[in-house]
Amino acid sequence: MGWLTHKFVDDTTMTEILDKSVVSRMQIFIDAHVQQATDAGMNVNGHKTKEMLFSSILKDPPLPVSLSGTPVERVTTFKLIGVHVANDMKWLQHVDAILSTVSSKLYFLHQLKRSGTGPEDMLYFYVVAIRPVLQYACPVRHSGLTAAQTKALESLQHRALKIIFRDNDYLTALIFASVDMLETR
Repeated sequence: MGWLTHKFVDDTTMTEILDKSVVSRMQIFIDAHVQQATDAGMNVNGHKTKEMLFSSILKDPPLPVSLSGTPVERVTTFKLIGVHVANDMKWLQHVDAILSTVSSKLYFLHQLKRSGTGPEDMLYFYVVAIRPVLQYACPVRHSGLTAAQTKALESLQHRALKIIFRDNDYLTALIFASVDMLETR
């Protein structure tokens, strides 16, 4: 079929969509990309270069690609612009990363509460430091989440709002915070 190049600042992602009977030309595309970079006085970092195949039905996967003669690592998951992408198109690693990041930020929110920080300042911290992590890339991933993953993310917001608005139930805290439930957002 063809290949696409997606660029973001100094990151380049190359994709190729193949029919079952078509031979991959990714090595040709990579060689051309490396040559373009060399001509422009830039280097392609082979240590950061990864290859991922998105298919579970390939009998004969394409040969691994190389970068200037060095084999490129073939992976099943990688982080692309802050999103953990998996070759099975499931969101386990990404949700786990969100859960870990937000849990550490909730600890800091607890410390703010213990130090006497008022609800307005804690809510500000939530809105600028926690909520964006919970929402990042949600248009891409939300429809692919399991019910358990959706519940786990929602519970983090619930915990944060419980810290800020201790004496209120979740729905009241949402109103006070002027935020929606994550699953409806």
